[in-house]
Amino acid sequence: MSSPKHVVVCRGFDDMKSPDLRFLEESAKLGDLTVLVSTDQMIQRLTGKAPKFPMAERLYYLNAVRFVGRVIPSDDQTAPDGLPEIPGLRPDIWTDIETTANPARAEFACKSNIIYRVFKKEELKGFPDFLPAPSASNAIKVVVTGTFDWLHSGHVRFLEEASHYGDLHVFVGQDANIRLLKGEGHPLLPEAERCYAVGSIKFVRQARIASGLGWLDAEPDIQNLKPDIYAVNEDGDKGGKRGYCEKHGIQYLVLKRVPAPGLPRRTSTDLRGF
Repeated sequence: MSSPKHVVVCRGFDDMKSPDLRFLEESAKLGDLTVLVSTDQMIQRLTGKAPKFPMAERLYYLNAVRFVGRVIPSDDQTAPDGLPEIPGLRPDIWTDIETTANPARAEFACKSNIIYRVFKKEELKGFPDFLPAPSASNAIKVVVTGTFDWLHSGHVRFLEEASHYGDLHVFVGQDANIRLLKGEGHPLLPEAERCYAVGSIKFVRQARIASGLGWLDAEPDIQNLKPDIYAVNEDGDKGGKRGYCEKHGIQYLVLKRVPAPGLPRRTSTDLRGF
C-alpha cells in the first residue's frame, strides 16, 4: 500500500467561514493536510491592512478543525505565488481555489514537481453530513445546544471544554425556531451551514439540527440520546434547561464564558453587527 500524499494549503484564513471549511475538507480527501497560515505581518503586506483576527486566534481555530493535520505559521517572502521551504515539509499536492489561483502558482508547482489542484466553486458547494466518531458503548454523553451563528473561537473553546466531560453531541437550532426566539433577520446563516460548521470541529462527536421548538428545542432529541450531561455557557443558562435536567436526572453543567488563553472574547452579535 502506498503512503498517503502530503497536501498543503497556503492562505491567511482570516475570518473563517463555511467555504473555507469545505475547502479544507476537500483538500484533506487528497491526503494528509498541512495548513500554512499567513502571519499578521504577511497579511498586512499583501492586503495593506491588519487581519480581522490575530494570528494566535487563527491558529487556535485551524488546529481545532477535524480535517487539518498540522498548522504552520508562514511569513515567507515568496508568497502568494510560491511555497516556503520548511524543514520536513515535502508536499505532493498544493490545493487552491479559483479566486486565488494564477499561472505563477501553477508554474512554481510544476517546477517543484508538485501537483497544483484548483477547486472550482461548484466543487465546494453543499454541506455534507459527518458520520459520528467512534465511541465506547459506556462513554459519557454530553449534549450542547445553541444557534452557533457565525462560528468563532469562543464557540470552539466552549465545545472544547464541554468535550472534556465526555462524547460531545451538539444540537443546532433550526432556522424557524431561531426566528421565533430572536426575531426576523435571525439567523444570519441557514441551519445546514451552521450545523456543518459545528460538525467540522474535532471536539464534536456529532452535530445535528434540533427537531423541536422553544428554548428546549432539542428536547425530543435529548430524549432519544439520553445524555448524562447537558452543558451550557453562562449566557445559555435559561429557558427552563436547569429544571428540565433536574426532572430527568441529567447533570446540568454551566461553563464560564472564558476565551482560550491569550485570545480575545468573541460574540456572534458583535461579528454579525446585530
